[in-house]
Amino acid sequence: MNQKKNRPPYVTKEFLRRFIVSALREDKGDGDHTSLSCIPAKVKGRSILLAKESGVIAGVELAKQILLFSDPKASVQINIPDGGTVDPGKTVFTAHGNIRALLLSERLLLNVMQRMSGIATHTKAIVDACHGTSVRILDTRKTTPNFRAIEKWAVVIGGGTNHRMGLYDMILIKDNHIDFCGGIAEAIKSVKRYMKQKNKKLKVVIEARNAADVEEIMRCGGVNRILLDNMLPADVLKEVNRINKQFETEVSGGIHLGNVREYALTGVDLISVGALTHQIKSLDLSFKADPV
Repeated sequence: MNQKKNRPPYVTKEFLRRFIVSALREDKGDGDHTSLSCIPAKVKGRSILLAKESGVIAGVELAKQILLFSDPKASVQINIPDGGTVDPGKTVFTAHGNIRALLLSERLLLNVMQRMSGIATHTKAIVDACHGTSVRILDTRKTTPNFRAIEKWAVVIGGGTNHRMGLYDMILIKDNHIDFCGGIAEAIKSVKRYMKQKNKKLKVVIEARNAADVEEIMRCGGVNRILLDNMLPADVLKEVNRINKQFETEVSGGIHLGNVREYALTGVDLISVGALTHQIKSLDLSFKADPV
């Protein structure tokens, strides 16, 4: 399987290099003194990445890049690629190289893989719960600071879709913007004015808290998507029918594995789930020496 097929365009080679350099610098400091003191410099060895519980594996490509950064001559034999499923005892990959480099890489690759795999596992469960509908599952900006791209990468591996990456690639008029701006109509007018002045062409999404908000947004126009926030499935169904494909529709707020299908069956286009990245149990993995 081509590892790069699940890699979003924002995960560039330069991004990975910067991340790995920064993360290893944080961990290594002025040296891994334990390994330096008890492992000879040029000795080579083998380690295996084992799954200790069932789930969707994610972060294999990133782990490989970490290992190759630590030891450019290392070899990594991948048995289960990103997006594959694992059960306890399964070997995800085998790495052979300089032992000091393997030990230096161990904690970083486990930290990223365990969190990414937890995200991918939960994302797949949410996506699978909506099987048979046309809805797409979105992540949010509820991510770990400076780790967003990697967490969103894990969402893609799990079968989800990325929402905006940040404040810069979409205009999302939320309740606070509306209240501070003086209302829905004024907020939409201000956005139109701003984009014309700045020559911006960004998708415009606006939050609706109730039926009255939906009606006003539809009268004003000038947006691409209406975000139905914190509504019950029955109310979402009414508003989706009212909007009737005139605008793209999204629903958010309090959505989880237990109720996501009910929302999906309303016919809404998109469901955003903050819990994909901010309420995650990491998947248990280990990276152990495998003496030959």
